Amino acid sequence: MDLQLWILGLCALLLQGGLCREVCTGTDMKLLQPYNYENHYQTLRTLYQDCQIILGNLEITYLKENADVSFLKDIREVRGYVLIAHNLLSYIPLEKLRIIRGTYLYQDRYALAVLSNSQSEGTVGLRELRMRSLTEILNGGVIMKNNSQLCFHETIKWQDILIQATFQKDVDLQSGSRQCPSCSSSCGSLPSGTAGSCWGEGTENCQILTTIICQSGCQRCKGKYSSDCCHEQCAAGCTGPKNTDCLACLHFNISGVCEILCPALTIYNPLTFETVINPKARYAFGSNCVKKCPYKYLATDVGSCTLLCSHETQEVLEEDVQKCQKCDKCPKVCYGLGLDSLKTAQAVNSTNIQQFQGCKKIVGNLIFLSESFQRGSDNTSQLTLEDLEVFRTLEEITGYIYIDAWSDELKSLQVFENLRVIWGRSLYNGAYSLVIRNLSISSLGLRSLEEISSGVVLIEGNSNLCFLDTVPWSNIFRNSRQTILKTENKPQTTCEKDGEICFRLCAKAECWGSEVSQCIQCNGMLRGLDCVDSCNVEDGEPREMINGSKCIACHPECMPQNASSSCFGPQADQCVECAHYKDGNTCVNQCPSGKKVDSYVPIWKFADKDGICQLCPVNCSHSCEKLDEKGCPIIVNNSQTYMVVAVVGSILLLVTVTVIIVMFIRRRKQLKKKHTLKRILQEHELVEPLTPSGALPNQAQMRILKETELRKMKVLGSGAFGTVYKGVWIPDGERVKIQVAIKVLRENTSPKANKEILDEAYVMAGVSCPYVCRLLGICLTTTVQLVTQLMPYGCLLEYVRENKDRIHSRDLLNWCVQIAKGMTYLEDIRLVHRDLAARNVLVRSPTHVKITDFGLARLLDVDETEYHADGGKVPIKWMALESILHRKFTHQSDVWSYGVTVWELMTFGAKPYDGIPAREIPDLLEKGERLPQPPVCTIDVYMIMVKCWMIDSECRPKFRELVTEFSRMARDPSRFVVIEDEEFMAQTSPLTTQFYSALLQEAAMEDLVDAEEYLVPHQGFFGSDETEVEHRSRISSTRSQAETQIDQMLNDETVHGEGLLSRALSHNSDVTESDDLSDGDYVFDPPHPKESSLKRRYCEDPTLLGGKDTVDGRTVETDGCISPVSPTHPPEYVNQREPSRSRSPVKTPRTSVSTLERQKGQLCRNGMIREPWSPVAPATVENPDYLPPPGMHLPNSFPQAFDNPYYWNHEFKAESEPNPTQNGFTTPTAENPEYLGLDEAMIRPRDVTA
Repeated sequence: MDLQLWILGLCALLLQGGLCREVCTGTDMKLLQPYNYENHYQTLRTLYQDCQIILGNLEITYLKENADVSFLKDIREVRGYVLIAHNLLSYIPLEKLRIIRGTYLYQDRYALAVLSNSQSEGTVGLRELRMRSLTEILNGGVIMKNNSQLCFHETIKWQDILIQATFQKDVDLQSGSRQCPSCSSSCGSLPSGTAGSCWGEGTENCQILTTIICQSGCQRCKGKYSSDCCHEQCAAGCTGPKNTDCLACLHFNISGVCEILCPALTIYNPLTFETVINPKARYAFGSNCVKKCPYKYLATDVGSCTLLCSHETQEVLEEDVQKCQKCDKCPKVCYGLGLDSLKTAQAVNSTNIQQFQGCKKIVGNLIFLSESFQRGSDNTSQLTLEDLEVFRTLEEITGYIYIDAWSDELKSLQVFENLRVIWGRSLYNGAYSLVIRNLSISSLGLRSLEEISSGVVLIEGNSNLCFLDTVPWSNIFRNSRQTILKTENKPQTTCEKDGEICFRLCAKAECWGSEVSQCIQCNGMLRGLDCVDSCNVEDGEPREMINGSKCIACHPECMPQNASSSCFGPQADQCVECAHYKDGNTCVNQCPSGKKVDSYVPIWKFADKDGICQLCPVNCSHSCEKLDEKGCPIIVNNSQTYMVVAVVGSILLLVTVTVIIVMFIRRRKQLKKKHTLKRILQEHELVEPLTPSGALPNQAQMRILKETELRKMKVLGSGAFGTVYKGVWIPDGERVKIQVAIKVLRENTSPKANKEILDEAYVMAGVSCPYVCRLLGICLTTTVQLVTQLMPYGCLLEYVRENKDRIHSRDLLNWCVQIAKGMTYLEDIRLVHRDLAARNVLVRSPTHVKITDFGLARLLDVDETEYHADGGKVPIKWMALESILHRKFTHQSDVWSYGVTVWELMTFGAKPYDGIPAREIPDLLEKGERLPQPPVCTIDVYMIMVKCWMIDSECRPKFRELVTEFSRMARDPSRFVVIEDEEFMAQTSPLTTQFYSALLQEAAMEDLVDAEEYLVPHQGFFGSDETEVEHRSRISSTRSQAETQIDQMLNDETVHGEGLLSRALSHNSDVTESDDLSDGDYVFDPPHPKESSLKRRYCEDPTLLGGKDTVDGRTVETDGCISPVSPTHPPEYVNQREPSRSRSPVKTPRTSVSTLERQKGQLCRNGMIREPWSPVAPATVENPDYLPPPGMHLPNSFPQAFDNPYYWNHEFKAESEPNPTQNGFTTPTAENPEYLGLDEAMIRPRDVTA
C-alpha cells in the first residue's frame, strides 16, 4: 500500500534541515454545525495529525474543554485562513505556526479569525493564543470577537505581521472581560522583541518582530542591525542573509531554496536554435516546486499541477503520469455537479440526470438530496429506479459522492456496481470523498470499488446498513491518512443475528453484501461476478471450461460431452463436437444457403450425411427460388430468353457505337474549323491577351560604354562586391574628359551580386532630377562596371560635421528643401529609397545636394503601394517602425527617414539614438520615445520632424507638403533656425576638403569636364567648328558649372554683402596649398550671344525650380524634377542667390555634440576621403563598431575604403592596385553598425527568452 500523504504524495525539504515535511489538506466547513461531534473530532485529528503544511484552511471549531488537540502542535504553515471558533479550550497549541498565506480568506476578508471561544457565562473559554512563532500574514486581515476570556491579543504589534494596507483597514479586535496579566518584562530585552508585546504569559511567548525593527531597506530581518537583513525571497523571517536561510518562502520553495519562479520545463539552446527539455525542470505546486505532480494531480504543459484540465486539453495517463494533453477534437467530457453547465446545480434530479447517460467517467461531484426523490415546486418529477440506471456504466468520478437520500426501492447502491475509482480531487467540506447518511439501505453494493484516492469516508445514521466491517477499507484507501468514520449504523452483531453475513465462499469473509456477487475475493470459482463452488465442465448447463479461477461458457453450438470437456475455448471453432452442422472448422446452426459471407456472390451449401456442409453443384446468383431436396438451387432452361436478350443487347450495342462514331467525326470537324478561324484572327494579334495597366513606359536611356573609353586613376574604396575608382570617361571620337566614379564588380562574384548591381543600374538610369544622382553608363566587361557622377564635396554628413562653424541657417533649410524635392520626384516615379540618410546625400556644391545610394531602393509596380523586404541589412535607426517590425517599405516610411536626416543636419552630423543598440530601437519607438529637439531648431522645424515620426504612416506629411513647409522657412531662415553669431561666420574663404585637395593634385585635372555639362551642353558645345570647341569655358573638374557661374555673379554683382558658404581646409589635413587654385580653374567666359538656352539651363534658386501643384486641396510647390508625366525639361543647373542676412535677435549657442568630435581615421559612407594615408592603420575611429573585422589585413599600400555599398572593402588584396602610393587619402573601414539585418532586428527581448 502506498503510504504517501492523502492529497499530495509530496515530501518537500525543510528550509533549514533536510527533513521531510508532511503536507495535508484543510477543511472548508466554516461555522457549519457538525452532525456528530465524535466524527467531527476524529475528522480533525485524522487530517492534522503530524501535519506541518496545510494547503487549505485550518478550521478548529466546536471542540470541548477537555479535547486533546496536541495533534495541532506541528503545524507551521497554512496556505488558506485560520478559523478558531466556538471552542471551549483554554489554548490551542499552534506554537510552531509561522506564516498564514491567506490564499483563501474567511468572509473574503480575514486570514485569522478567532470568534466566540467562550461560554456566555462562566470562565471557560480560550484564554491565550500562544502563536509565538507567527511572524507574517501575506494576505488578509485579523478579526477577534466574543472571546471574553482571551488576553494578550491586543498587545500584539499587528503592523509587524500584516502588510501595511491590511493593517490600516482589516484589523478588528475586541477586548475580553477578564483581567489580563502583563507580558513578561524580558520581552523588551530580546534581540527581536519589544516590551509589552506577547502571545501569552512567560518569556517564551514574547512576540518576535521581523519588520518594524529592521534597518532601512530590509523587508524582513532577524535583528536590529543592518547585517541582520533577510533575503528578498524570504517570508516570516530568516536565520541568515541567503535565500537558503529563510523560515518560509515568499513565492516558491525549490528543495530548500527560495526563488520567485519554478524552473521552466523547457529552455532555449542558442547553439542549436532549439527548445530542449530542462533537466532542472519543476512543476509549481502551491508554494513548492516539485519534480512531478503528486498523485491525483494533473501535470500541465506550462509547468503546474492542477485538479482539472481545460476545455482544450484532455486527461491522459503517460508513463504512470497523469497530465493534461492538448487535443484538436477532444472527446466529450461528462461534467458533474459544480462544473460547467451543472455549476449551480444543488443535487442530481430528473432535469439533469440524463446528462450522465453512457458516462464512464464524471468530472465533478454527485449529490443526492431529499428533493432529488420528491416532486419539485416547479413540477419537476422525482427520480425513479429507471433514471438511476444511467449510473450502471460509471467507472470513475473525480470529485466526491454525497448521498443524503435514496430510492426506497433499492436496498443498496447497486447502480454504482461498476464504479472503480473515487479520485477525491474535490472533497465535501474539504474533507470527505464519500458521505452516506440517513439511508434505509442494507448494504453498499459497491462490488467493483478498488480505490478511494483521497479524503475521509463518512457513513452515519443508516439504521439498516450492514457489511461495513466486512470491507477491507485499508486496501481501498490510497494512503494512511485516510480513514472511515461510521456511527449510528446497524451494529455488526445485530447484522450477524439477522443473517446479514457474507456468502460462504467469500475469502476472509470480505464482501459488500450477502449475495454471491458481492464477494471481494472468492474461495471458489468465478462465474462472471458470482462466486461458485465449481464450473460445469463435465455436467450442468451451460457447459464451461476453466480459465484460471474463472468459468468460461462454451459456445452454444458446441455439443455437450458426457464425462469430458465440451470445448477448449469460448468460440464456435473451439468446440470438441458440433451440436448441429460443421462448416469448415466452425460449428453452425445450419449450412449457408444463398448467404453472402465475404463476397457479393451468394454461397450455396448442403449438409451431407455426416453433418458437414458441402458446396452445391450449381451456384445461383439470382432468381434462385426453386431448390431441390438438399436445399441447392435448380437451374431452369432459359435458352429462348437468353437468345432474345442477346439479340436486343447486340442491337443496342451497335446503335450506341454508331452514335459515338458520328459524334466523334462531327466534333473533329468543329475543332478543325475553330482552330482555323482562331489562327486567321490571331495573325494580327498578340499571343497573350492584352491587360493594359495604364502606366507610362520607362523611356530612360542606358548608355553602354566601352572599356577603352574609361581611364581609372585611383582607388576610392573597395567592398565585398567590387572596387570604386576615381576615373575619366573619354567618349570615342570626342576630345572631352569627364570626371566619373567607376564601380567595378569583383571577379568571381556570385550571380546574385551581378543581379543586384544591374538592378541598381536600372534604378539610377531611370532618374532625371537635379537632386538625384544619375547613372552615366555601364560597361559590360567580364567584371561589370558602373559609371556614375563624381561628387567633389563628398557626403552631406561629413560636410556639416567639418563645417559646423560656417553653416548658415539658410544653407540648412535649403538642403532640406532640395532633399524633399528629390524624394518627391522619387515618389512620382514610384521609387522607394529605403536608405535615406545624410550619409547618402552628396554635395555637388555648397548650395546643391543630390540623393544617392540606390542599393536598397525598389521600384513599385503600377498596382503596388508598398514593398515587403525578405531580409538583408538595413539602417534600423533611420527606419520607420512598420519597416522594422513588418519589413514594409512605402513612400511614407521614407518620410520617417527624411525626418531623421533633417535631424542630422540640424545637429550638424550627430548620430541618432547614439549609444542605444539597434536591437532596442523597436521597443524604444513603441514606447513613444523620439529624437530630441536640436538646439538650433525652433519648435516649427521640430514639429515637422515629429510629424514625420508618427506611428500611423498616414498621419505623416507627404513630401510635397514638406517641400512647401521648408520652402516657406527658407525664405526667412533666421526665424526658424537660430545659430549664434551667424553673421560673423567665414563667408568668402575657398571651399575645400581633403578629398577636394586630393583631386586637385591629380595629373591632367585641369582639362576635365563635369559630367552634367557634357550630358546637357550649351549650344554649340559639340559643334564641328574647332573655334567653338576652344571657345567654351574650361570647367574645373572639381567644381560644377553652377559654382563657376556663382563666382562670376559674385564678381559682377557687388550689391550682395555676403558670399557663398565657405569651407576651410580640414583640420586634420596635411595639404597646405590645395586651396590656392590656378587661374585657369575658375576662368568663366561669358556665354556666346547665341546661347539662348542658358536661361533654361540655369536657375538662381534651387528651391524654386518647379511650379505649383495641389495636395489635399492646397497649393504646394513642386520639386522641379522631370517626372514621367511631364514632357518639359526644367533647368539642369541651379544657383542659390545669397540674400542679405538679418542679425538674429535670438542667441542660441551651438552645443558641442560629442559625436561630432571626430577622431583620426573618420570614414564617410559615400567615399569622401577625410584623412591622409598613414603607414600605420589608425587606432581609433569615431565609432568602435567601425573597426575592421578581426583578421582583416590592412597593408600599407592598400588604399582605404568607405562604408557604402559602393565602397565596401572586406577582402581587398594589395596586388589589386598597381600603383598604390598615388593615393594617400584613404582609410580602412568595416561594416557600418547602423545597418542591421531585419531578422536580427526582429529578435526582441520580450519575444525571446534565453
